[in-house]
Order: sequence, then C-alpha cells, then structure tokens
Amino acid sequence: MSKGLLVVLSGPSGVGKGTVCSALRKRVPELIYSVSATTRQPRLGEEHGVNYFFRSHEEFLNMIAEDQLLEHAEYVGNYYGTPRDFVEKTINEGRDIILEIEVQGALKVKEKFPEGVFVFLLPPSLDELKDRIQGRGTESQATIDHRMSVAVDEISLLEQYDYAVVNDEIDLACKRIESIIIAEHCKINK
Repeated sequence: MSKGLLVVLSGPSGVGKGTVCSALRKRVPELIYSVSATTRQPRLGEEHGVNYFFRSHEEFLNMIAEDQLLEHAEYVGNYYGTPRDFVEKTINEGRDIILEIEVQGALKVKEKFPEGVFVFLLPPSLDELKDRIQGRGTESQATIDHRMSVAVDEISLLEQYDYAVVNDEIDLACKRIESIIIAEHCKINK
C-alpha cells in the first residue's frame, strides 16, 4: 500500500480557502480533512474527533513539548494546532489528507513535513481580494487595509510552495487541485 499525501492549502485571508476546501471535499469524498486540536470548549453540536480534538491547556502544552503538533498558535486565550499523529496515521493508511491553514502555519508545517504538497490559493487580483473582504461586511476599513497589507506580504512567499492555484471560479480551482493530487500520486520520485 502506498502512502497518502498531506495536501496543505493556504493563502491570504479572504481568498476562499474554506469554500474551496469544502467544495473539493465534496468532489473528492475520500480526501480526509485534518482535524485540529484546541483548548477551547466545545460549542453546541461539536464532536470530539470530528470538529476538533478538544484538549485541556495542560494536555496541549504537553503536545507542544513532545513535538506532537505540526504547527500551533494561540488565539484569544486558546491554543489551536495540527496533531502530527492524526496526519501521519492517515497518510500511513494510504489516504490523502488536506489541511486548510493560514500561510504562517503552512510554512511551519513545511519545516516539519517537507514531503507535503503545498498549494497556495491566489485571488484573481488584489482588487478582487479586497472586494471579497469588503463584501463580508464585517470589518472596518482599517482592518481591511491591514488584511490587504498582510496579503501582499503572504503572496511574496509564493515561492515557498509547490503549486499556485488561482481561485477565479470555485469549480475550476477544485479541478486544478484535484489534478495536482492525481499528478502527485503519479510521481516517480516522491
């Protein structure tokens, strides 16, 4: 049995990572979604091992100390991270797993798991990205300007990735990523 792939999908805020990842998983139902660990309390309807692996602060800090996470971050007093064992178990079973993550987290994953397949999702243009962020209607102009500045910095890291996919149409972006996965499975030197 051949190993599965770790596919890391990232890109700037507002580019549509979640939308593309969700649509891709419908197109490729055998693609496993990487479940993150967190120290926050479960919300109504969330299940351990499905939505998140819920951990205490102490358990999470032990995971960090024992290098059990591919990446982690703290946000609003809670920790979030990608458990290494879940990813490795999935790929060792010959199944592909996708991780949808911000750029800085993706680069941390690449340090620990360089054999992953790193896909950068790009907007058709910076103007389109700004329109998408403004279209949410949830953020101030200062926040939008900051997100755009960060997006420019993140796009400058494109060369750190294996592939770039423009999210001009969701279905087309999914087809491109699916093609990348197929091509990676056909590679002779992995």
